[in-house]
Amino acid sequence: MRRTTRIAGALAGIAVAALALSACNSGSPGDSGTDGATDDAGGDTALWEVATDVQLEGSPTFDAMTDRGKVVIGVKNDQPGLGYEDAASGERSGFDIGIAQWIAASLGFDEDQIEYQTIPSANREQALVNGDIDYYVGTYSITDKRKEQIDFAGPYFITGQGLLVAADNEDINGPDDLEGKIVCSVTGSTPLQRIRDEYNPGDTVEYDTYSQCVEQLKASAVDAITTDEAILAGYVAQDPDALKIAGEPFSEERYGVGLQKGDAALQEHINALFTDGNDVWQALFDENLAPAGISGEQPEVDPTS
Repeated sequence: MRRTTRIAGALAGIAVAALALSACNSGSPGDSGTDGATDDAGGDTALWEVATDVQLEGSPTFDAMTDRGKVVIGVKNDQPGLGYEDAASGERSGFDIGIAQWIAASLGFDEDQIEYQTIPSANREQALVNGDIDYYVGTYSITDKRKEQIDFAGPYFITGQGLLVAADNEDINGPDDLEGKIVCSVTGSTPLQRIRDEYNPGDTVEYDTYSQCVEQLKASAVDAITTDEAILAGYVAQDPDALKIAGEPFSEERYGVGLQKGDAALQEHINALFTDGNDVWQALFDENLAPAGISGEQPEVDPTS
């Protein structure tokens, strides 16, 4: 399997604006449609079009979308470059938002037919089980435990767990340096559980969002934040004078699209979209993640996800 490589260390020159770029919008490959998005250079070339006359036999999720005339997508809102919501304008941007829009367009839904719901990590499975959302795109690692309750399409991105520390911290260079240290992450995250199970932190603190952990780190209330390096890089790019990534990644995290359990038709549709859409994936990556110093390739879809 092709996999995402390590995040580059030189992030100091990255502007916040580079991470707040809007994801390319509208459309779908395959069926002809309308309102194709412009490319990341601002030209007239559409990345995809909104599909028309879509049929997805055997998908209760697609039937629910069609009945209500819109798609409800669970996302994150505080992860620059991935899933971010501007507090002033309410505009959503990032790689995950682009992936979410691309999927919606392939199902026949334009941007004005998308409703986003910001859902904390700990509540993602339940939101899917309850049918509160149609699918979830938000740094959602595929794990066997989660697959007991839901299904995944993908993976569409691979990263690794890392540590975020203060820029002047010389004591922490990897997870083995966490003895006696306070580590922050979000409730329900796989990185937090890994730190507790496999390493020896002095203590762990959990919040609903990583941005709350960043506030605690800047206030010297915690010593490190742990989550996927793709997420951490966005915060470093926002404030390189205050923050840095410590050491090398120490896990493999495979991001998938969370789906209701048993909706094989929707899972197969999304997997086919990813398989056939390398150019779209690359354009979204180049616009949203490459500016943060991240390098990577589109992973191969795992039909057993």
